[in-house]
Amino acid sequence: MTTFYYCIHCERSFASENSLRQHVRGSPRHNHCDDCNRDFADPTGLKDHWAHNSAHHYCQICDEHFDDDDELEDHHDSEHIHYRDCNQFFQSEDGLHEHRRQSPRHAYLYCSPCRRMFQSEHALRNHMRSSAHQRKSVVCPGNSCGSMFVSTSALVLHLESGVCPSGATRSAVNRFVRQHDRNHVITDPSRLITGRGRHTGCGIDEEVTWYATRAAWNGDAYECYLCHATFSSLRALNQHLGSPRHQRKIYICRWEGCQQRFSALSAFCQHVESEKCGVMRFNAQARRIVGGMLLGVRTIN
Repeated sequence: MTTFYYCIHCERSFASENSLRQHVRGSPRHNHCDDCNRDFADPTGLKDHWAHNSAHHYCQICDEHFDDDDELEDHHDSEHIHYRDCNQFFQSEDGLHEHRRQSPRHAYLYCSPCRRMFQSEHALRNHMRSSAHQRKSVVCPGNSCGSMFVSTSALVLHLESGVCPSGATRSAVNRFVRQHDRNHVITDPSRLITGRGRHTGCGIDEEVTWYATRAAWNGDAYECYLCHATFSSLRALNQHLGSPRHQRKIYICRWEGCQQRFSALSAFCQHVESEKCGVMRFNAQARRIVGGMLLGVRTIN
């Protein structure tokens, strides 16, 4: 008995299964997916299948197939305005900008004037407080300086870095704060060194200075003997040791529910400026302390 293979769509018989398959694949009346061995009623159905089936890596706009998702994404990024977070395409950069600006999913992380997305609300707030959007109105009162900054924390970081012509350093800033914050509004006396030494009213006026020699080489890199971080050069290791990383956290945010501690005044100022806990909005005494320190910073030398 002879077996025939029949195409219902074309109402044709074929002598073998292979002949039927060749017909389906080659006939313009069929819309066949070779990979999945499926036939679709029209070209639109076939293209929708390619576009939405994870087994295919298909660009609908170009009607082109790719080997994998990475190649497809690279194509989207180079040839089209594609927003991966939403998997949407836009005809222009302005269209993408309006999407980010108006969408509740993105607007709270998007700087519209700069057309930049940020990873968190905190990062966006920091950007909005930066020189990109704020006028530099804070003047360094250090002798022979006069540099301008956008915030108190930026000014304090300048003083702590040791680059100010006034000769200010992080140690000098810390001594100044210890002398003026006698009620411990922003300093924690329990973290200050006690014992013999030159007193300032809130502990010993000294800091530990760490430094490393070539003995810190462990065979592969220069290793910090305090935290075991590694560095490619002795200079980089000593820069790390000279940073606030291993200093006592003498600054404290005393706002209820916060109590976060910091080893540098600039870090404390960044914290209060971020308004994470609201201490500067509601604690007038903390505001006066920070403001008073800056008025008296000319005494740092």
